[in-house]
Amino acid sequence: MQIPSISIEDYISKIPEERQKVFKKMFDTVSDNLPQGFEKGVSYGMVGWNVPLETFPAGYHCTPGSALPFMGMASQKNFIALYHMGMYAKPELLDWFVTEFPKHSKRKLDMGKSCIRFKKMDEIPFELIAELSKKMTVDEWINIYESNLKK
Repeated sequence: MQIPSISIEDYISKIPEERQKVFKKMFDTVSDNLPQGFEKGVSYGMVGWNVPLETFPAGYHCTPGSALPFMGMASQKNFIALYHMGMYAKPELLDWFVTEFPKHSKRKLDMGKSCIRFKKMDEIPFELIAELSKKMTVDEWINIYESNLKK
């Protein structure tokens, strides 16, 4: 579910009111813990963090001329989704997250290849999200992206 918006604040204002506070808290948790160099903004109908074209001029191969996506957040119909492309591209990071999740939540992990779904707003493991956000630098993400692209 994409939410057309022109800014992060605009996006948050358009999600259900009962989710706005927790969505903002998750957004701030990621923003406050990401290594320097990622740029926040709105793309692909969600809010997120990208590697700016100034840092990686080649950009995203699927959308030439656009920044390289790294993480994103979306308010879906029944959950908040956190997308982390690094977990999709680096199996060790995914393994770490899957191992750590039960230490931070009583819920069963609900995720796809890069999407973590949070259905219970009062049970989001913010400390784990903060740890995950710290795990990959811009340079590491670019190197992983380029090496996977060449395969």
